[in-house]
Amino acid sequence: MNGSDVITPTKADARLAEEAGRKLAAHLGRGEGLRVELTETSEELRLPPVALRLLVRVLDELGRGNAVELTPVRAELTTQQAADLLNVSRPHLVKLLDEGAMPSRKVGTHRRVRLADVLAFRDEWHARRHAALDELTAMSQDLDMGY
Repeated sequence: MNGSDVITPTKADARLAEEAGRKLAAHLGRGEGLRVELTETSEELRLPPVALRLLVRVLDELGRGNAVELTPVRAELTTQQAADLLNVSRPHLVKLLDEGAMPSRKVGTHRRVRLADVLAFRDEWHARRHAALDELTAMSQDLDMGY
């Protein structure tokens, strides 16, 4: 698996993931991870608490029938992947990069954007949008526009 493989569950996968996720979630919060016995090989596997939390989240999403992709935060995205994550067109993302809204680098003739930078931009963008909506709401109430 290379970090960009999207896993789409079948209905049977979703049912199994939901059940497994529910059972594993009962072990969250203990702070000590989990010891798992692999019965087919009689091996013991120890999951650290952080891996257990991540596994429960993955199983929860799969249990809901959602596709899942695991991408390391250090990963670099193509402009199309970054645009998809931001739910904007690739040309709009390229314009944002040209304006310096977030850093990028060139690999040959292609740009790459760090996932961490895209996520930081998205969080800041959402915060600005919410602030603008709050301001518009306050203005409409001040003007007694009935909203």
